[in-house]
Amino acid sequence: MLYLNGSVGEVAGNYASSVIIHIIGLIGIILVLLIKKSKLENIKGIPLYMFSGGLIGVLTVVFSNISFSNLGVSLTVSVCLLGQLITSIIIDHFGFFNLPISKFNKKKILGISAIIIGICVMTIK
Repeated sequence: MLYLNGSVGEVAGNYASSVIIHIIGLIGIILVLLIKKSKLENIKGIPLYMFSGGLIGVLTVVFSNISFSNLGVSLTVSVCLLGQLITSIIIDHFGFFNLPISKFNKKKILGISAIIIGICVMTIK
């Protein structure tokens, strides 16, 4: 996905490619909804802040496309995973979004360190 999105970004530009990618995704999910005869239900019960996931998705595609042309696929994926890992640790530690609290512990430092070391090794030329 990252390679394909990044390639579209190199041809169409990072912002235009994000629009193209999300329109194709919208068409795809509409087709799935039609084929499965699913309905969009219970939208009114969703808290407004939960819709920010869509914005985060758009920003992820744009920043991944920008990174792809400068860093390549593997390094971009690694940096994205590191960001997701750190964000999820913070969310777990504080129990954001009404999730159960899972306090930060020393074992999690090993996981973060392994990814950071991997990123450092991949940047050595």
